[in-house]
Parts: sequence; structure tokens; C-alpha cells
Amino acid sequence: MKTKQNDSFIKTVQLIILFSFFQFSVFAEEPGFNKLQGLGETHYYQLNSQTIDQTYHLYVRLPENYESGKKYPTIYLLDGGITFPILGGYYRYLRLAEEIPEMIVVGISYGTSDWQKGNMRSRDFTAKAADRDFWGGAANFQKVLVNEIFSLIEKQYSSDSKKRLIFGQSIGGQFVLYTALTSPDLFWGHIASNPALHRNLDFFIKNPGIQKADKQTKLFVSSGENDDQRFREPALKWMKHWEKQSKSPWFLKTATLNGHSHFSAAPEAFRQGLKWIFSK
Repeated sequence: MKTKQNDSFIKTVQLIILFSFFQFSVFAEEPGFNKLQGLGETHYYQLNSQTIDQTYHLYVRLPENYESGKKYPTIYLLDGGITFPILGGYYRYLRLAEEIPEMIVVGISYGTSDWQKGNMRSRDFTAKAADRDFWGGAANFQKVLVNEIFSLIEKQYSSDSKKRLIFGQSIGGQFVLYTALTSPDLFWGHIASNPALHRNLDFFIKNPGIQKADKQTKLFVSSGENDDQRFREPALKWMKHWEKQSKSPWFLKTATLNGHSHFSAAPEAFRQGLKWIFSK
């Protein structure tokens, strides 16, 4: 009698587990991307670059009340595989508080964090460094932006080419400074969060090859108070050097983000940088 009861109990448990698994499987099959309302209306493009042998994944977040006839500022997020989910959603919060204007948000992703699988940020975002032979591809990545990414976004959407912005963290921040020095008119607003200049600071200070701008753009550079000293010290040296310069192609704003470390600083740099860039 007990054996039959036990068999019946076991079968009941098995049916419950099977039913629960079936329900979960059906639910899990729906990606539900459109349910992430913080990211709003998001479009995806795979870009197989003709400039360099590299695939980029572009995520485009449109404003809530997007109008095709209206021109929008557009911010390009480097390391978009990580920064787009974080800052694309944070953008929505800042808009709810009306801290920043409407804009198009574009995340530029490699689709992986592993260089062996195609993440070439160390090549694309950097100037040359004596101890890293794979650094130094920033000039080519600029060409990808100009010839391929900008043309795609500005053809598909009402993106204002006169109000492009760029955000970069760590060596992404290095690329922001690189392009601000070598092609200051490429972006109207620049945000460099914890720029990693520990391997090639001299390039950005002693021999920057700075170009004259047709108009003055805005450059916001911040360093987390608790950033690793190998990043913070060179960043502070860069700030000290350029704060003393009487002539530069940009309006410069520097900031120490109190209480922040290397990675926690990114959202605060994004917020402070955008508020300053759009301030009157």
C-alpha cells in the first residue's frame, strides 16, 4: 500500500516539475526586449566594416516622441555592449527629470568582451604605445565612424550632424581625447570618463598634433576619486596640463567624481557631462 502511495506521490511531483519546466520554457522563448521600457524603441544593425576587417553591432535608441522631421543630437557610446544597456536606460531617467534634452543614443558594440572573439577596443580606441604593439588604431576607427557609422545613422534617422556627441570610459575615454585633439570638429560634445592614459600619456601632452577647429566644441573629462592610481595619476596630469593652456579647440570642463571608482563613475560622468554640454 505504501509503495503505491509513494509511486503516486513521485508521479505527481514529476508532473508538477514537468509542467513548471514547460511553463518556464514557453516564457523564456520570448525575448521580451520591447518590455524593457527604459531602453525605449531600440533598433539593431550589424556593420561589417569595409574600412577595417571588423564587425560592429550598433544599437540605436530613439527618443520617446521621435519625429522624422526633427533633428536630434546623437550620442555615440563606445563599449556599447556594456554602456548601452546602462546608459541607454539611465538616459530615460534623466529625461523623466528633464535634466537633458531628447537625443538619439547609439551603442557601438563588439558583441563580446573577449579579444579572441573579436573585441578590438585596445586597437581601435588607442594611440600608439611603446609597450603595446597592438595599440594605435584610433585613426582607422575614426574613419569607420566618419565613413560608415555616421553615414548609416544619419541616413536612417533624423540625426543632427552638427550635434554629435561621444562618450568613452577607460581606453574608450582615451579615444575621446584622441579625437578631440586630432579632429575636434568631428563631435560637438565629448565626454571622457576615467581616460586610461597610463601607457602613452606623452602623446596627449607633449606631441598631440592638435588640430585647429572651425568652431569650439565642448570637452568634459572626469576622474573618479577612488580610481586606480595607474589611471588617475595620468588623467590628473592631463587635466593639469590642458587647464593651463590659453588656446585649445574646445571649451574644457574637468571634474573629480567623489566616491567613485574606475567603473562606478561612468553613469555620473554621463550625467554631469551631458548637463554641462547642454548648459547655456
